[in-house]
Amino acid sequence: MTAAGNDEETLAAPIAAAGATAGEGSPQRRAVELPRAYRLLNHGPVVLVSSAHGGRRNVMAASWSMPVDFDPPKVAVVIDKSTLTRELVEASGSFALNIPLRPLARATEIVGTDSGREIDKFAALDLGTFPADKIAAPLLAGCAGWLECKVIEEPHNQEAYDLFLAEVVAASADPALFSNGRWHFPPASPRTLHYIAGGAFFETGEAFTVAGEIV
Repeated sequence: MTAAGNDEETLAAPIAAAGATAGEGSPQRRAVELPRAYRLLNHGPVVLVSSAHGGRRNVMAASWSMPVDFDPPKVAVVIDKSTLTRELVEASGSFALNIPLRPLARATEIVGTDSGREIDKFAALDLGTFPADKIAAPLLAGCAGWLECKVIEEPHNQEAYDLFLAEVVAASADPALFSNGRWHFPPASPRTLHYIAGGAFFETGEAFTVAGEIV
């Protein structure tokens, strides 16, 4: 799939994210120009949806997410009615999509299985967090990219299909893995995950070029 527009990206200075918890330092992040934010999801990774409202917070895994527009950037994600995440997202009108790396595979499986109504997933799994720039939901340490999203109310889609549309109001990524609008995974670095089923994942593979363009 080829995106319209040029490939140049103006990167802001690295984002200073204070207040990490669970013993984790704030990760290295660099702002991603919003018209390029969709590229963080374009390779189809599993995401961790974080949310917060009224003193409660939660995180769940979601494989059904995708970019749906360029400017302003928008995403879609399926959030089941039975989940605590759904309750917090509907109450707060916002959520974050965190893009985990392989070291978080086990945690990704657990947060996608266990309910946040029964356990504090952050404490149980010792998940490091740090504040988002524009929303209340925490961002997760150990990820490759982060998209902060505000819900675009579509009551029919939300009720009938559990489908949430949202505008991406801030995006950032680890500059060692994503820069100039492209993913680039050094040989020894952890990579993003693709969930299959039953605890089985694929890890993002090698990039290759066709006619000089990374695909």
